[in-house]
Amino acid sequence: HRGPNNTQQLHHNNIWLGHNRLSILDLSSNGSQPMLDSTGRYALVLNGEIYNYIELREKYLKQQQLISGSDTEVLLYLLITKGEAILPDLLGMFSFVWVDYHTQNILAVRDRFGVKPLYYCGGQDLTIASEIKTLHALGQAKSANEKVWAGYLANAHYGDTHETFWEQIQQLPGGHLLRYRVGEKSIDVKQWYDFVAAGQQYLDLNHLSASEWLKKYELLMDEAVALRFRSDVPVGVNLSGGLDSSLLFKIITHTSDIPSHLHAFTFYTNDERYDEIKWVETLLQNSNLQLNKVLLTPEMVPALSKALSWHQDEPFGGFPTLAYANCFAAARRAGIPVILDGQGIDEAWAGYDYYFAEKQSLVQGAGKSSATKANTLAMDLRMLASPLQFSRPFDNALQNLQYRDIRYTKIPRALRFNDRISMMHSVELREPFLDHRLVEMAFYAPLSHKYQQGTNKFLLRQKLGQSTNQALAFAPKRALQTPQREWLRTVLSAWASEQIETMLQSKAGPWFNADEVLSEWKAYLAGQSDNSFYIWQWINTALIFA
Repeated sequence: HRGPNNTQQLHHNNIWLGHNRLSILDLSSNGSQPMLDSTGRYALVLNGEIYNYIELREKYLKQQQLISGSDTEVLLYLLITKGEAILPDLLGMFSFVWVDYHTQNILAVRDRFGVKPLYYCGGQDLTIASEIKTLHALGQAKSANEKVWAGYLANAHYGDTHETFWEQIQQLPGGHLLRYRVGEKSIDVKQWYDFVAAGQQYLDLNHLSASEWLKKYELLMDEAVALRFRSDVPVGVNLSGGLDSSLLFKIITHTSDIPSHLHAFTFYTNDERYDEIKWVETLLQNSNLQLNKVLLTPEMVPALSKALSWHQDEPFGGFPTLAYANCFAAARRAGIPVILDGQGIDEAWAGYDYYFAEKQSLVQGAGKSSATKANTLAMDLRMLASPLQFSRPFDNALQNLQYRDIRYTKIPRALRFNDRISMMHSVELREPFLDHRLVEMAFYAPLSHKYQQGTNKFLLRQKLGQSTNQALAFAPKRALQTPQREWLRTVLSAWASEQIETMLQSKAGPWFNADEVLSEWKAYLAGQSDNSFYIWQWINTALIFA
C-alpha cells in the first residue's frame, strides 16, 4: 500500500534492502529503488521527497552524469560527495537508508519533524522499516510496551519521540540519524537538526515592522507551496474551513505556475454542528477548484476503524481521522496520488486557545471533564504511567508550550496518523506549512504578531482579511470534529459496547478494572460525560488486541 507501482529487493554483503515505490517523480524505471550508484559501492532507499532536488543538483552535481530525473538519484550522489553535511540543505519530508558496501556502514536519517516514519530494532541484526507491522513480520515478537500503554490510557500521551507501543521496537525521532556498522552491531543515534538553535537566525528579523516581516514570511510561504507542487502526477488539496486552508487556497490561486484547475477534498457528516462544508464553499466561490465532498456515516465506522487500526499499528485519533482517511480514498479514486494540506500553522503561530488559557490540554474537544479515566485501570498498570516529560528551553511559557506541541505531542501524533491514512490509499501527503523555515520564523516571531486584542494568529488573520473573506479570516479556531460523542452514545452504542467487552476479554483485559469500565460506560450512555476520548481509547485497545 505504501508503494504499489514497483517492488525491488537487493541483497549484497549481508545487507538486504527492499523498496515499494509510489511513483511521483520520473515515472520510468530509472527512478526505481533500491538505487545503486554507477560503481555499485553505494545504495539508497528513500521514502518521501526532497523538494529542492533541482536546486541541489544545480549547486553540487553539475559535473555528475545522472540517468534519471528523480530526487532519489540526486540524494544518492549528494550523500556520496557531501555525506551527512548535506542534511541541512535538504528541504523535504524523508526517511532514508544509505549503504556503503565497502565499509559496511549504514546511515539512516529521518526528516526534521518526522513527517515520514522510520522504525527499527537492534540486537543481533539491525532491521529498519516504514511501519511497525513489517518488523513484526520479520520476527519481532508483538509484545506490548506497558509503560507507553499506561501513559496513553492514564494521561493521553502517545509515548516519547523514540518510543512505540511495542517492546523492542523504537522509532528514530524527527531530526535524528542512526549509524550502524555491520559486524560491530552497535547503534549510534544522533540529533542532526536542533530546532531551538536553528530558528534563532530569525530573531534578526524581529526589528522589522510587522508589514516588512510579513512580506518575508509570505515569500517563504509561496516558495514552500510551489516546491510541493513539483510532481509528474496530478496534485490535489484537502481543505477545511479554517485559516490554514484559507492561506493554502490563497497561495494556490494566486501563484501563476501552479495549475488553477485542481481537485479539492473535504469531509462532512451531515451534522451542521461540526461540518465545515459551508466555510469551504465560501472559500472556493469564484475559483476553478473542483470540490469533492466526502461523507462519513455511522455505518462506515466499524469497518473503517478496523482497517485503520491495522494500518496504524498503534492507537490513533478518533472519528476525525476516519473521516480524513476517506478524503484520501476519494483522491485515489480520482487518480490523484499527491495531496497538500495546511498542517502546522497552529503550532507555529500559537493558534490553539489553550496557549493563552490556564490549561495545557493534550486532547482537543475533550470538554471540561477528564479526557481519560485512570480510575478504570488496574493499579499495576496505573503505577507505570508517568507525566509527560519534555524540555523547556525558553524563558516563557508560551514558547515552551509551542515547543512541546511541535517536538513531543501534537505534530508527531498528527503526522503519524496522517501518514498512515494517506499511504493506506497510496497517496502522498505534503504539508507546505511544515517547511522548517516557516515553522522557525513564525515560532521566533514577536508575540504581537501571534496574539493581539484577544485574537491568535493575528498577523496572518489581518493579512488574509485584506485579500479574501473577513468572516473566514477572523472566524474563531474550530477543532476539526465529528459527531463522535453523539454517535457512540446513540447509533453506534451497540458496536461500542461490543468493542469494550472485546477489550476486557483480550490480552489487554488485565490492565483494566472491569467493574469501573462498565460503570463509566453506563454513565456515558446516560449523558454524564462531555467527552468521548476515553471511550475511543477503549475501542482502540480492543481493535489492536482483538
